[in-house]
Amino acid sequence: MSAVEEKIASLGLKLPEVVPPLATYQPAVRSGSYVFTSGQLPMVDGALPVTGKVGAEVSPEQAKELAAVCALNALAAVKSVTGDLDKIVRVVKVVGFVASAPEFTGQPGVVNGASELLGEILGEKGVHARSAVGVAVLPIDAPVEVEIQVEIAD
Repeated sequence: MSAVEEKIASLGLKLPEVVPPLATYQPAVRSGSYVFTSGQLPMVDGALPVTGKVGAEVSPEQAKELAAVCALNALAAVKSVTGDLDKIVRVVKVVGFVASAPEFTGQPGVVNGASELLGEILGEKGVHARSAVGVAVLPIDAPVEVEIQVEIAD
């Protein structure tokens, strides 16, 4: 088990299996020393634990937890193309999409769930640039979606 996976386990978490694509794309691709993940939904055991808009059917606190699930799914996607999460040099960028009720403006707080988990797992390597975007709807009515870009050592 890699040091990163040991850290994940020490947090009481488990690196999931890669979430199968919902359409024609790959969960992650490597280009040179970078891995780009597709948008990761908060799938747990093949299903969304909750659906709807943040600020309506889904609370900001629930959505923040779901963003952390997305980040864990993104790490699984990274591992699927690198074979080893210890190859991560740093997380370069995180992009979070939040399906938002019209009056909801707390997207950065929701995406903090992903950012904070990456920091807990990777320490300084998890510090990244980020965008947090409110959207009208996400695939299969997911409340949040996260993609990451990481630099990898050879």
